[in-house]
Amino acid sequence: MALTFYKGKTVLVTGDTGFKGSWLSLWLLSRGARVIGYALPPKKREHFDACSLTRKMRHVDGDIRDARHLEKVMHGAKPDVAFHLAAQPLVLESYKDPVDTFDVNVMGTVNFLEAVRAYKSIKAAVVITTDKVYENSEDGRAFRESDRLGGHDPYSGSKAAAELVTQSYSRSFFARDSGASVASARAGNVIGGGDFAQYRIVPDCIRALKSGKPIVVRNPCSTRPWQHVLEPLYGYLLLAASLFEAGKEFCGPWNFGSSPGQSRTVEELVKELVGVWGNGTVRFLDSKKPKPREANHLQLNSTKAASLLGWERVFTFKESIRNTVEEYRIMEHTRGDELFLDRIKRIESFEKKINTKKAISRK
Repeated sequence: MALTFYKGKTVLVTGDTGFKGSWLSLWLLSRGARVIGYALPPKKREHFDACSLTRKMRHVDGDIRDARHLEKVMHGAKPDVAFHLAAQPLVLESYKDPVDTFDVNVMGTVNFLEAVRAYKSIKAAVVITTDKVYENSEDGRAFRESDRLGGHDPYSGSKAAAELVTQSYSRSFFARDSGASVASARAGNVIGGGDFAQYRIVPDCIRALKSGKPIVVRNPCSTRPWQHVLEPLYGYLLLAASLFEAGKEFCGPWNFGSSPGQSRTVEELVKELVGVWGNGTVRFLDSKKPKPREANHLQLNSTKAASLLGWERVFTFKESIRNTVEEYRIMEHTRGDELFLDRIKRIESFEKKINTKKAISRK
């Protein structure tokens, strides 16, 4: 499915002011889409604001829990496609405020799907969740879309619940040919320039490196399917286009994560990041001290996306780290149109790598 599909399409993105939402909005704009964003106001000097996206697209300040406002925006925007990324996205934050986490992630998803249901002309909707939706027995195997849902911490549980909400709405209200085609996307741990969230390893590393302080690591042996932000976004774009063009056969859950053998430990990630940065020190927390539980091993099986969507990873682990560091460093001295153009060039370069890889595989 070619990304030229998006030219002239109207696309609504909830959570457009967030890390992944801002990169997705950039990609859609580069493809000639009319983009409408719905999210809490962008924070100053973070990625959405730094790229001056309010001057490139229409953004509406709004809370995903405000169902009436969201439905009004959806009706006024008249989108062809909608992506739902608005969320409380942090595991540690979910321990501090579980009620807010469930409210945003579960009822926010209900409100999004209700708005899609109310606006009859929308043809494709993608709900973004996480690789943490699975019941994780810590056996190290790669999860398939058909595996049991679960979630030890409130964040994971809320996202698993959002998956059940999406499945229920898809079967109850969107099963008919006239309804929107709805799918969910479960991505592995995403890194890239412009993420400034607290309690996420790469932003924490960048803050420490900039300030000359040691990087504090909680769980050095935990493994994750790290991937650059453009990798899963490419999958989301392919999925939504396929839902629009082919309909119900692409409904349901989809994994977008690193292939077996590509996962790395937190320690490996931090050491590679420090090496690319050029300096820095690391301090590991005492493993005997009590800490909020986080999964030790996470791995996704993305065979379905590879075989049915033609999705595959483009960057190696080292390339993902190098690009991430470059993207942060450029933000230190670049803002506005200049940063916007830098991001568009990076997206275009990524697309060229996709096309080159596909051309080689066809030979």
